[in-house]
Amino acid sequence: MASLLGTSSIRASPSLSSSSSSTPSISPICFRPGRICGRASNAGIQIRPKKNRSRHHVSVMNVATEINSTEQQVGKFDSKKSARPVYPFAAIVGQDEMKLCLLLNVIDPKIGGVMIMGDRGTGKSTTVRSLVDLLPEITVVAGDPYNSDPLDPEFMGVEVRERVERGEQVPVIATKINMVDLPLGATEDRVCGTIDIEKALTEGVKAFEPGLLAKANRGILYVDEVNLLDDHLVDVLLDSAASGWNTVEREGISISHPARFILIGSGNPEEGELRPQLLDRFGMHAQVGTVRDAELRVKIVEERARFDSDPKEFRDTYETEQEKLQDQISNARSCLSSVQIDRELKVKISKVCSELNVDGLRGDIVTNRAAKALAALKGKDRVTADDVATVIPNCLRHRLRKDPLESIDSGVLVSEKFAEVFS
Repeated sequence: MASLLGTSSIRASPSLSSSSSSTPSISPICFRPGRICGRASNAGIQIRPKKNRSRHHVSVMNVATEINSTEQQVGKFDSKKSARPVYPFAAIVGQDEMKLCLLLNVIDPKIGGVMIMGDRGTGKSTTVRSLVDLLPEITVVAGDPYNSDPLDPEFMGVEVRERVERGEQVPVIATKINMVDLPLGATEDRVCGTIDIEKALTEGVKAFEPGLLAKANRGILYVDEVNLLDDHLVDVLLDSAASGWNTVEREGISISHPARFILIGSGNPEEGELRPQLLDRFGMHAQVGTVRDAELRVKIVEERARFDSDPKEFRDTYETEQEKLQDQISNARSCLSSVQIDRELKVKISKVCSELNVDGLRGDIVTNRAAKALAALKGKDRVTADDVATVIPNCLRHRLRKDPLESIDSGVLVSEKFAEVFS
């Protein structure tokens, strides 16, 4: 309190004592709720007696705080230096399948997200959160809660679109693609947003408080343990990811906003599987397992120990590799539209889907997109059969009908069928 009040003091009113005109001594005063105690002295604080109170009761008024002195002590807040350190993506040992699926979805968000299933302690959450450093920058409208794209009407909020249609100049800034973590205990209002019904009825204004879907627009929405999430919330997430819009309706009031994001889910198969119709909505499916090689396990333990002891130094050692990955992703995103895939490959992809009895056409579409994204990541302008062979197990394995008597992994079945058709 001394630092906040500076040299401030307390001046006692002479009316506190009827027997003496001298100023009585005042004991140290404890100010709550901050519990900052200090000894009062003379300056800027007046003490007035109140009726029907003890002669020792004082009321403190007109307390002036020295904000400037506090700023000098604290100094400027550096958000970058104080941010929680993230494990570098380039430092992840093994788990190549999971890393490839994540990179392909960053290059082409229209693939539809990725579902990561694997044993506990295999680095699923660590890998997903390490993706933040690799995300490229995007241009958004300044101050807009939906991260609206100033050039694409499909990614604009209603207010921004109306301003653009009127010919107004909207301020824009460049920011990194953000990642939003969805907690398991989140309510539907927290996810979708809420409408202030009272304000709408009394003032006739659509008062909308955006939720996590609005924040995740043009970004990544990550759901850890997605197989434990309530089914109705999973339905909401998948519907928004597929349509690109979120609609909130309450008491006859309807509000819509763009919600195009990359949905990434992770889970442990021991805790239960997602329903097949929900699993089918994820673009790709990655399976991760525990590393069995003793040398690799030791390397993972040592790398993690280095990161825990000095995160900044550890991140600096991988800075060059991180920058190379960032450049590779940026180049792939820029040249993705020019990548071509021959019609012959498209026909063979659809033949594999047909002979595997894959329901719907999502498998065909996602495989084509993923193969093009992989070719762009490699810096090529044309898809080859090898590109298709790499991605097709991840695009189809979760779309096959489950046979309870079948012990062969579904990814193996897809690879065998691919070899048969493409031979």
